[in-house]
Amino acid sequence: MYVTEQDDILRQVDNYYTGKVKTHGTTHWGVDWNSTESQYVRFAQLLKLHSDFSQKFSINDYGCGYGALVDYLLQQGGTFTYSGYDISTSMIDAARERYDQLGFVSLTSKDTDLLAVDYTVSSGIFNVRFEIPDEAWERYLLDTLHKMWRISEKGIAFNCLTSYSDPEYMKTNLYYANPCFLFDYCKKHFSRQVALLHDYGLYEFTILVRRQA
Repeated sequence: MYVTEQDDILRQVDNYYTGKVKTHGTTHWGVDWNSTESQYVRFAQLLKLHSDFSQKFSINDYGCGYGALVDYLLQQGGTFTYSGYDISTSMIDAARERYDQLGFVSLTSKDTDLLAVDYTVSSGIFNVRFEIPDEAWERYLLDTLHKMWRISEKGIAFNCLTSYSDPEYMKTNLYYANPCFLFDYCKKHFSRQVALLHDYGLYEFTILVRRQA
């Protein structure tokens, strides 16, 4: 069977995060974050895409892990419908154990199951590139952004480790994206309404892209 570049990337991503959740369970370590606090800092940046939690909205969580974003959204007190996708079936199984009883949550391990909603967000899915060359990882990243854009009626948000990180702390298995390149790419390919957030204390950035009215 012919294996594409993206098939190989997704296989490595699946194996890595399946191993994490099997080892650490539904904790921040299970999705490869240092702490719950840093998870929530990232969620806060992504959700600047939707500024008014008094208004009902719908959201796709692309690379949802065990669904920690659901907990964060519930804490904000908003009314929402949530669709989580993760390539790791173990992650989705763990998320279903937590949220299957919630009628406004749906979960899948197939991105083709995701329908068009208000927003699509992703957190941390572009960070661990293994031994994959930067050029191939960049193609995967951009292809994923286009998939997210196609299923988003109001906008998308995503984060990446920053190429402005201190060189002595950078790791060879991680992908450090150029925020200026991605800002420019989103402006040219998606919308003129793009925001770059690079001021929240982590070695990363978040980009928000809103559809033009």
